[in-house]
Amino acid sequence: MRVLVKGAGVAGLTVAHELRARGAEVSVFDPCPGFGRAASWLAGGMLAPWCERESAEEAVLSRGLDASERWDAILPGHIVRNGTLVVAPARDHGELKRFAGRTTGYEWLEEDAISTLEPALTGRFRQGLFFPREAHLDPRRVLSALQEKLGRQGVTFVSETAGGQDFDDIVDCTGRARIGQTRELRGVRGEMLYLRTDEVELIRPVRLLHPRIPVYIVPRGNGLFMVGATMIETKFDGPIAARSLMELLNAAYALHPAFADAAVIETGAGIRPAFPDNFPRVRREGDAVILNGLYRHGFLLAPAMAAEAADLVFSRTIIGAHSP
Repeated sequence: MRVLVKGAGVAGLTVAHELRARGAEVSVFDPCPGFGRAASWLAGGMLAPWCERESAEEAVLSRGLDASERWDAILPGHIVRNGTLVVAPARDHGELKRFAGRTTGYEWLEEDAISTLEPALTGRFRQGLFFPREAHLDPRRVLSALQEKLGRQGVTFVSETAGGQDFDDIVDCTGRARIGQTRELRGVRGEMLYLRTDEVELIRPVRLLHPRIPVYIVPRGNGLFMVGATMIETKFDGPIAARSLMELLNAAYALHPAFADAAVIETGAGIRPAFPDNFPRVRREGDAVILNGLYRHGFLLAPAMAAEAADLVFSRTIIGAHSP
């Protein structure tokens, strides 16, 4: 079977991997090589289904429970299993209690236990929540490594493609490009930045709760930290807004004052495609299987949704939209 996968973000690459593992001959159409236009390039890379349950439906938790194992099978050695730490300033302790009330899979930590987990945060937070079964990865390393692996397996990457008649099936993973084409698909803007400092050391993602803009800080190693991310209901795809930049920097400073002297290495903004329930869909539309709407759950849900897309390709069964 010859299959064309449109899109080379996390959805397209995981679909290509799944199809190739099942014996398909796969070509990936990537009109902008290098991931420069992929929302996946700006992702946090947190495999955090229990934390995400705070604002997401149960389906995100149930589909994301085995995300770490799926990624380990795809790219062994790229997953960091240090859990997630959730903290809040003393004045926002109510936010921590609210977060606990909407999630499971955590342990309450007192100040000493927080210091044991993350010595850099000693004396900064009285209580926190620790989600020990969560993990994270570096999206940029993973995307590059997965593309390289697919190339070794015989998957071809093309920036121009002939018509779909040259393939037995097509899987469209073009994300925001389908906004306006796929019913109910909308854009949600996310903004982030990278900071570098030798004065802070963290070994796991830390979520800092705030009533207005909860922020996560993810260590990338060698003093590099990804700070994100806003969620703004808009299709505007311009540079990061001044307000967002200030709020992200203020949040990093609130986590640890040494971030005030960090170098701002990069800022970024991208559009995440999402459906009304913020859960992805896999369905057949016309002559193609559509996988879209990963929202902020790209790396968490992509492997499971890729398996559904491959099932649909090989079964040729038309299914409706998934409802979590």
